[in-house]
Amino acid sequence: MEFSTKAEKLQPNQAGAALFVCTEEAQLSNETALALFRSLEDGQSFAETKIPSADGLQAVAVVHLKDLERATFDKAAAEAAKWAQNQAEVHIDISPFCQTDAPRVAEAFAAALGNAAYRFDRYKKETKPAKLSHIAFHSGHTAEVEAAVKFADAQVFGQSLCRDLGNAAPNECTPEFLAATAKSEAEKLGAQAKILGKDYIKANMGSFWSVAKGSVQDPYLVELSYFGAANKDDAPIVLVGKGITFDTGGISLKPGLNMDEMKFDMCGAATVIGTFCAAVKLQLPINLIAVVPTCENMPSGEATKPGDIVKSMKGLSIEVLNTDAEGRLILCDALTYAEQFKPKAVIDVATLTGACIIALGHDVSGLMGNNQELVDSLLAASKEVNDKAWQLPLFETYKEQLKSNFADLPNIGTPGAGTITAATFLSHFTEDYPWAHLDIAGTAWKSGAEKGATGRPVPLLLNYLRNAK
Repeated sequence: MEFSTKAEKLQPNQAGAALFVCTEEAQLSNETALALFRSLEDGQSFAETKIPSADGLQAVAVVHLKDLERATFDKAAAEAAKWAQNQAEVHIDISPFCQTDAPRVAEAFAAALGNAAYRFDRYKKETKPAKLSHIAFHSGHTAEVEAAVKFADAQVFGQSLCRDLGNAAPNECTPEFLAATAKSEAEKLGAQAKILGKDYIKANMGSFWSVAKGSVQDPYLVELSYFGAANKDDAPIVLVGKGITFDTGGISLKPGLNMDEMKFDMCGAATVIGTFCAAVKLQLPINLIAVVPTCENMPSGEATKPGDIVKSMKGLSIEVLNTDAEGRLILCDALTYAEQFKPKAVIDVATLTGACIIALGHDVSGLMGNNQELVDSLLAASKEVNDKAWQLPLFETYKEQLKSNFADLPNIGTPGAGTITAATFLSHFTEDYPWAHLDIAGTAWKSGAEKGATGRPVPLLLNYLRNAK
């Protein structure tokens, strides 16, 4: 997808499809756009038609924004994107908007149209690539709009990488493939990558190894690093992503129905890789590190059994009561690994608990942490880009649900508050730095007719990094 900006208003004879965006009728001077606006009924925000032109028929559309909220932009942009996919080139007139709002509108529409052009058809004999290839924004605030569109382009890039990894079949997207892709994509952009293998994990990360050892596929620990701050010694932000490339549940075997969707259990890792690469593409002035533990969770004669006790990298012993609570077992060692960087903040991202779907559904990610300033920054970032998150409590009293007669911790708590007790488990490994946890079990992918990875919460995290001081 190619984006451009133009300083002049959209002209009637402009080649390509035309989309006029406004908040009121008085902002429109184009006769066709005016007629379309007046045709809108209550509750409608989009109308389109075709008019004669020198090249045949020109597609023309209008979007009416009832307010200037990001959620309103996204809803209208999604509707416009369905229409835009049938056009080769779309010119978007956002000239009615001021220096503050024009870039906000441009960013929302560029992201929506860019994501709508995404296709995942690598396994199909016949492919249908998106027709849309060029989007031009017309505004008097060229510099601001260019910056916004550049950000949206990087966001779409990061989301597309995340979706490609999530959508890949699990026989292709193995831990080795995930690690190799992360390294390749990071190094293409000029970042550094280090991959630690089975021997290191087995010797140093007993909790991680307890999950990985049931599979014939080797585990890997991926470390990506980028130093874009003026002072390369500034404390970095560290992103940690759960990379279970397939989750059978292990010995605590999952039901067979919809188990194919457990290929998406690495979407936390995919999010972190996509966000990291998008931030590097933007050359954000921050120091950033990504840590991805990746393996499969499989049942075998080598697999961990319920009741086994393992030793984490931090030295805490863990009684494995349920092998299907494996994400926290690999994350706890990755979070301990992150201590060496003396981080400014650590954010982990994981498809961690089905309980999060019960609590928040499929449109909102769960957010918890040990530092309210960090949590508030993530909530603000989520609101700005309409990538919804909601804070759940992490009170000390939840630790009472994590008691073991035989080890320092069990890997599951007593019934109730499953999302919170999972985060509470992780909190034992994050006491030495500001930390936040995003449970994306409900938001990382869609089921049914639209089955596929969503690329969330790349927008939230990338916006947080854009605003990081």
